[in-house]
Parts: sequence; structure tokens; C-alpha cells
Amino acid sequence: MENQNQEQPIRKDSNKIYFLVVVILALLGTNAYLFFKDKKADNRIVTISDEKTVMQTEIDKIEAELDNASSNNVKLSEQMQSEQSLAREKIQELRTSLRKGQLTKGQLEKAQEDIKQLRYFVTKYTADIDVLRKQNVTLTSERDVLKTAVDSVSSKASDLERQNQELNTKVQAAAALKTGNVSVGAFEIRNNGKENGVTRASTAEKIRINFSAVNNSIAEKGLHDIYIRIIDPSGNLIISNSGGLFAADDEELQYTYKTAIEFANDGKVYSIDWANPGKFQKGTYTAVLYADGYTMGKGTLTLR
Repeated sequence: MENQNQEQPIRKDSNKIYFLVVVILALLGTNAYLFFKDKKADNRIVTISDEKTVMQTEIDKIEAELDNASSNNVKLSEQMQSEQSLAREKIQELRTSLRKGQLTKGQLEKAQEDIKQLRYFVTKYTADIDVLRKQNVTLTSERDVLKTAVDSVSSKASDLERQNQELNTKVQAAAALKTGNVSVGAFEIRNNGKENGVTRASTAEKIRINFSAVNNSIAEKGLHDIYIRIIDPSGNLIISNSGGLFAADDEELQYTYKTAIEFANDGKVYSIDWANPGKFQKGTYTAVLYADGYTMGKGTLTLR
């Protein structure tokens, strides 16, 4: 009986030990489960964080490519300007999403898809910019070629214009009337109206200039203005009331007397009279004739 009584307490103690072992194992299992669960969660957080970092880096690259493409001196169409603005808005939107503390799996996948679409757009946009840049290079080259051609044509045109002006000047000079023999005489007018040639200054009242026009086939036939400058023995220009200004030999001159002759290229001899409003002086007078912007010729008269 005593042996039976002793075995009962031992069996009870053994049951307690088994129970404690089971509890300990259960606790260990729970701890292990929680440990691996937490570790898996940590790994998940690390994975999400890594994916966010990768996406942020990709966005930085995309934005850099967009900036580089936009830095080219290329005039964008309104559509391309609009697309560029939308791309930058999308970049800002993605950056804002990735800066958030928590992202669901769906949000993360959407962000990844948006980045993929953004990458496609920027690649196409960069290619379009490159096409425009090459077109600009071609157009610039063509423009330079055309500019060179235009400059060459302008230079030739300027040369031709200069040559034409020189030719016109030569033609004008060649077409201007020139005098043949020029003679200058002094006359007095009697009461009966008759004229007598004189050689004394005291009796001279007017001078007469006789001249012929050199044969000139290119001179214009018809009336030609004749300007006369008369220089007195003191070397001064005699200015009458009818005197004015005219251009000849690239100068602006004042004339003593102006008239006109009818030129027919027939060798005709012309006479021009000029009455001195003052008194003649002793000495030599010079009469210089001009027509068509050039000097025709000159003659002298000496009075005693």
C-alpha cells in the first residue's frame, strides 16, 4: 500500500513537468512566429523603401533628360510646349507621392507604371527635339548658303551699279556739248542802232561770243542751256542781276549770264551777246562756257 501511495505523488509531478514543457514550447513557438513575422515586415518595409529610392532616382534621371532636351535652342511647337508642361507636372506629382510616409502596394505599383509611361514620353520627346535640332542645323546651313549667295549677288549688283554709274558719267560727259573755235569781241552801239567792233574799254558796251559746237553723235538734239561766267581783268566774276547758281564739273558755281541754243549736230556757229551793266576796264576778260554739267570751252578779250 505504501508503494502505491508513493507512486501517486511521483506521477502528479511528472504531469506538471510535461505541462510546463508544453507551455514553454508553445511560448517559444509564439515568439518564433512573432520574430519571423516582424522580420518579414521589416524586410517588406526595407523592400518598399528600396523601391521608392529606385523610383526617385529614375525620376531624377528622367527630369535631367527633360531639362537637357529643353536646353537646346529649338523653337517648340505649342503641342510640344504643352507636353513638356504636363511631363513636369507628372514629375512633381510623383515626387509628392513618394515623399508620403506610407504607400499601399497598389499605390506603389501605380507609381511604377506612371514612371514607365513618363520614361516613354521623355524618350519620344527627346527624339522629337533631336529631329528639330537636326532640322535647324540643316536650315541654318541652307540659310548660310543662301546668305552667301545673296551677299555675292549683292556684291555683284553693287559692282554693276558702280560700273553703271561710272558708265553713265562717262556717257554724260561724252554727250555734253563741247565748243570748237571760240572768239570774243567787244562792240559799241551807235545811236542809229548799228554795232561797231571796238578794242578800247572806254567805248565797249557789250561783248559777243562766237563759237561752234563740236560734232557729237550721242549728244541730245534740241535745246541745251548755256551758262557763261565772265571774269574781269582783276580776276573777279562779274555778277549780273540775272546771275544764279548751277552745277558743273562736280561743283556748284555762280554764272554771269544764262541762255540756250538749239543743237542739231550740224556744225552751226552760235553767237551770244552780253551787255555789261557797268563800265569795261582795261585788261583781259575771260568768258567760260558751260553746258550739260561740264565746261564747254573758253575765250578771252583784251581791251585797251
